[in-house]
Amino acid sequence: MPLIRTAPDLREKLSILSADAQYDLSCATSCGTGDSRKRGLDDRWLYPVTLQNGGRSLLFKTLVSNACANDCKYCPLRAGHDATPRCTLSPEEIVRAFLPYWKSGQVVGLFLTSGVCGNPDAAMARMLATAEILRLRERFRGILHLKIIPGASDAAIDRAVSLASGVSLNIETAGAEHFAKLTARKDYLQSVIAPLKRIAALTAKGARYERVKTSTQFVVGASDETDREVVRYMGGLYGRLGMHGIYFSAYQRGLGDPTLPGETSAATNADLLAREHRLYQTDFLLRKYGFDADEIGFDATGNLPLDVDPKEYWARRHPERFPVDVNRADKAELLRVPGLGPVAVRRILNARKGGGRVRSLESLGVRGALARKAAAWTTC
Repeated sequence: MPLIRTAPDLREKLSILSADAQYDLSCATSCGTGDSRKRGLDDRWLYPVTLQNGGRSLLFKTLVSNACANDCKYCPLRAGHDATPRCTLSPEEIVRAFLPYWKSGQVVGLFLTSGVCGNPDAAMARMLATAEILRLRERFRGILHLKIIPGASDAAIDRAVSLASGVSLNIETAGAEHFAKLTARKDYLQSVIAPLKRIAALTAKGARYERVKTSTQFVVGASDETDREVVRYMGGLYGRLGMHGIYFSAYQRGLGDPTLPGETSAATNADLLAREHRLYQTDFLLRKYGFDADEIGFDATGNLPLDVDPKEYWARRHPERFPVDVNRADKAELLRVPGLGPVAVRRILNARKGGGRVRSLESLGVRGALARKAAAWTTC
């Protein structure tokens, strides 16, 4: 008897599409390390999100479709690479799958992304239809993050921003020259940079959609960009485009086209994961520690050293700034001390109020490796 394969049902589609959604990290999730996803009902992945009050909850995340007309060489879902069964969810199917999670309080929102099934606006239309059902019919007021498809029209971008609480569009790499090594079907300036600028204008301070959070993602090591180039772009994304968050996804060998620079470089998968981690640490320096992009140090190859974190590397290059007196230094100086983070700095400043003095970092709860590291750069 011949094997007859029936079309996948909703549960099977969600199992396939939620697993394939792992390749896109650019959402409201934490920038920390480690895989803190949780597998929910029916094998659907739920992703962590940091709330405005500092608490944590989960997002329901799925692809609308894993069929894709683009040829992004790093992506396992690229056109012509048929290792994954292809399927597409209708807007009603997504709503039907998501609502039980939301109504039971298991998640606070929905993240939608998609392959380019047809053309960019056709892919956007499915996400927008889902968003409209949730917002208008179901009166959903939770977190709704929509992925903007590269090459989407201005009208599609505008509608997405009007419906979402967060949007993202992946920049992928630093510059058109490196981008051309990843794809032949997308134009960097028109498909990526122009939409990012439009999103920035729509969500700028004082604009109508200022409340909407924006983010992007670099695929680290698929092309041949250096960390210096990535950090320069990060400075522009934060400084000129007002981006709220930048994410990094280390390219893992074997997933992409064998002609990729990432497949032929000397870097191992472990090296690329370490590089991703250093870029996240650098991102924290830019967003939380008051560093500028041009202050970040690189090795002779233009990359972040893998054997030392970027803040300590900066400190080693500026011995004239140390040791820092924890009883005299201001907040900006304390934040530049290796081993001290925002929480420890806040405790130091609170302990000094009213003429108080810090006798030791351990008395403030800074212990272990962080205390030993900070002690080498401070004095009480």
